[in-house]
Amino acid sequence: MAHLLGAESVSVSYPTAQPLRSVTVGVDEGMRIGIVGRNGDGKSTLLRVLARLQEPDDGRVTHRGGLRVGMLGQTDDLHDGATISQSVLGDLADHEWAADRRSREAVDALVGDLDMEATIGTLSGGQRRRAALAALLLGDWDVLVLDEPTNHLDVDAITWLAAHLRERWSKDQGALLLVTHDRWFLDEVATTTWEVHDGIVDPFEGGYAAYVLQRVERDRQAAVAEVKRQNMMRKELAWLRRGAPARTSKPKFRIDAANQLIEDVPPLRDRVELSRMATARLGKDVVDLHGAGVSFGDKEVLRDIEWRLAPGERTGIVGGNGSGKSTLLSLIAGTLAPTEGRVKHGKTVRIGSLDQQFGELATISDDRVRDVLARFKTTYTIDGSDLTPAQLLERLGFDRALLSARVGDLSGGQRRRLQLLLVLLEEPNVLLLDEPTNDVDTDTLAAMEDLLDTWPGTLIVISHDRYLLERVTDNQYAILDGRLRHLPGGVEEYLRLRKDRGTTTAQLTSAVSSPPSSDQRAEPALGGAETRAARKELAAIERRMDKLATQVTELHQQMAVHDSSDYTGLTELGDRLRALETETAELEERWLEVSEQVG
Repeated sequence: MAHLLGAESVSVSYPTAQPLRSVTVGVDEGMRIGIVGRNGDGKSTLLRVLARLQEPDDGRVTHRGGLRVGMLGQTDDLHDGATISQSVLGDLADHEWAADRRSREAVDALVGDLDMEATIGTLSGGQRRRAALAALLLGDWDVLVLDEPTNHLDVDAITWLAAHLRERWSKDQGALLLVTHDRWFLDEVATTTWEVHDGIVDPFEGGYAAYVLQRVERDRQAAVAEVKRQNMMRKELAWLRRGAPARTSKPKFRIDAANQLIEDVPPLRDRVELSRMATARLGKDVVDLHGAGVSFGDKEVLRDIEWRLAPGERTGIVGGNGSGKSTLLSLIAGTLAPTEGRVKHGKTVRIGSLDQQFGELATISDDRVRDVLARFKTTYTIDGSDLTPAQLLERLGFDRALLSARVGDLSGGQRRRLQLLLVLLEEPNVLLLDEPTNDVDTDTLAAMEDLLDTWPGTLIVISHDRYLLERVTDNQYAILDGRLRHLPGGVEEYLRLRKDRGTTTAQLTSAVSSPPSSDQRAEPALGGAETRAARKELAAIERRMDKLATQVTELHQQMAVHDSSDYTGLTELGDRLRALETETAELEERWLEVSEQVG
């Protein structure tokens, strides 16, 4: 493979840290490199140095002659007064970019929902970043450098981007370097992983799953003293081998070695025991939504939400940006009243919310972390052990030295960890997490998931991070057209539904914009009697789905209080639950078919 760029004995120092110390790395054609490490360990610095956007203090960076390097940094250089069209397409004529499939897909996937004549200065931070990424992908680069490219992208866009990068930066088309905390994305795209830590760069073959195995093995052979960190990563490895069928069906590392490393690792969580504990803390009633809907003026965001949250339920919510996910959490939290229907909270419910902002930290920005934690209880029982708030924070990957730091001086990832801990210290029994992975590195994510595994309460998570959703939740739902839909097939089912709907919409648009040819048979619209019959069938389906939802909730409650030693009884309850979920999925498919006919 041809050599593209490299760094020789590169060092970078700042007044308070030295993120890179005599680092030597090389990038060859065909490499897709994922870069991981803790926040502040030098990942972004390494990218800037390799792209020649920052000069190292020592050493040198070499590029092949005429090498074209494009980079998406943490900030963009888009002009506020320019339109989206000018910023993304530049001087390209419509026929030039539209004729190229990759360019056309990039525009559609990233800025297709925006007014192309809107100016950059009027966009939100997420929209602006999508525009910057689209502009970059339309360029012709030998090496593409991406710093957190999945920030502000929804599940659909992340899935598209992974496929686009795999196709475009293949073995004969340059190289790709990316920093990301999205472990699913890293596993899908990267063929090599670099870990930046303690001023050095350690290379590993493969994506995130292979990296976890090799890192555990490296720590074991070196007799690393960080026992807590090693155990956390071994549990992470256990998840990779046991948790997700799609992932274990095509492992990227030696099965025998993985099984040997995890043979004494306990299950991620005892769902029956946690459900029993949750029922004891919550009672039978948690939060019920009956025909709940929310409208802002003439815009209907949510409608006809029927949902009964069960004690110990662990649910992930997916949906496009602006689909109403955060609005749904506000309904559950009671901070937003429905404009139709009602929301009922159980008497013993105590809700804790982690939102996307840091509003509650702004009022204590001048306080030291140690003083903030001292306002809570002195000890908390986790996994049968008594831990202080400071020890809990350490379990989330927080350096003890930062306990003396002021809250306002913490990085985004450090504030996110502190924010989560403050929510947990309030001892809620219903936990609502809105995009908890923002600004968090992969080590902290693994520590956060490890902590949530043993948390005995009802958990609702909104996230575009597929790995997190599969890891900490047992059920997934989607918000589609303002309605809440169960996803027995998880995120893959959601993506399939979105794709099917997109195809249907495109077909309808084509039919309206161009008249049918003589050999095309137009499907006749439903007559009056057929429409009434279809509406009657829809009503019957909705009644049956309501009954099934009640039965599913009751089964969850039965499993929560069932004798955990009665494996036969638990198996029978599990079989009944799967049968109900299968019937629900079939009814939902039929409901979609009939509703499209009715219009």
